Amino acid sequence: MATILITGGSGLVGSRLTSLLLRHKHDVRWLSRFAGITDGVERFVWDLSKGTVDPRAFEGVDHIVHLSGAGIADKRWTASRMQELYASRGAAARLLLKVAREQGFVPKSFISASGVGIYGAVTNDHVSGESDPAGQDAIGRLSLDWEQAADEWSSITRVVKLRTPMVIAREGGALPKLAAPVRWGLGAPLGSGHQWMPWVHIDDLSAAYLHAITNIDVSGAFNVCAEEQPTNAEFMHAVAQVLGRPFFLPNVPAFALRMALGEMSSILLEGSRASNAKLRATDFRFHHDKLVQALAAELVGK
Repeated sequence: MATILITGGSGLVGSRLTSLLLRHKHDVRWLSRFAGITDGVERFVWDLSKGTVDPRAFEGVDHIVHLSGAGIADKRWTASRMQELYASRGAAARLLLKVAREQGFVPKSFISASGVGIYGAVTNDHVSGESDPAGQDAIGRLSLDWEQAADEWSSITRVVKLRTPMVIAREGGALPKLAAPVRWGLGAPLGSGHQWMPWVHIDDLSAAYLHAITNIDVSGAFNVCAEEQPTNAEFMHAVAQVLGRPFFLPNVPAFALRMALGEMSSILLEGSRASNAKLRATDFRFHHDKLVQALAAELVGK
């Protein structure tokens, strides 16, 4: 049994991961804005704006899982919003490292979320691997800073970075938003519909974190993507198929999304595939590799 400290523990991935870790008899604690206990998980306070962390949070901790981060697609990418995105990811990891060094705390591993957006918001036939360079656009630069902050922990411990695509989950993330118009019979491809949409089921993503925690030979960056990676048109059609709704409307024009969302629209209108070969080579196995089955499990409970 290990003791695991999670940032972003109450979020979409953190909640599902916490449940998985508890089932495996691990002790879990969260860093949170408020102290207390949630479903048997103790919360310790940290404040990014003040640069403070309750040092008691580190006591007896074996692994840190860094999941905190303001939602990429929650708001337009204004200058202030981009500052918030950077602060809640890379800056948060650097704050934890600063406090850990002050306390003389050395965990067995630092495992950080990341995103396949590190390769940039582009659409082409290249299947990105972990050795590919980071993109030079907004999402690429943000993801690179996120990972560079995680890598700073390598001076004292093992570092793992799990590059995540869209997460298939009923509780939140992009799927409920994409499925909402489909439920009303208004589903349609976004932009050209040709952009690739790598994805991962939330249970596989949670299992990947557990895999990283328990396998000390696993280190570095890994794409956590299901093998089947559709285009946006194929993805939206699959959602309609699972929900039993019509799918005949013309594509949503790219210019309309750009007007509504600004630069953030790039993550909807562009996308390429990512290879999961490196992760599979560590003996990790995906249990949700087919899109329709993964969608059915989360959208209709089948």
